[in-house]
Amino acid sequence: MQREAFTEALAKEGFTEFVTVQYEAGAREEHAHPFEAKALILAGEIYIRVGDEERLYKTGDVFHLPANMTHTERYGPQGVTFLAGRK
Repeated sequence: MQREAFTEALAKEGFTEFVTVQYEAGAREEHAHPFEAKALILAGEIYIRVGDEERLYKTGDVFHLPANMTHTERYGPQGVTFLAGRK
């Protein structure tokens, strides 16, 4: 999915805040966000674990996390950059 199409689609879903996020290779401990998030991977890769299930997202993929969803994140060897819509 392209950046412009992504932001247009999310705006129609009520997402009003868009931020570009970048992390170096590594991991974050289990946490949750007080906002719903949908993100388009712009570069690199991210593994997101919710419960016992871990999924890999690469450039062009989109992930969605409901507000307050406890999860862990692990970033690939090149890190990750993504554009996130929040509401």
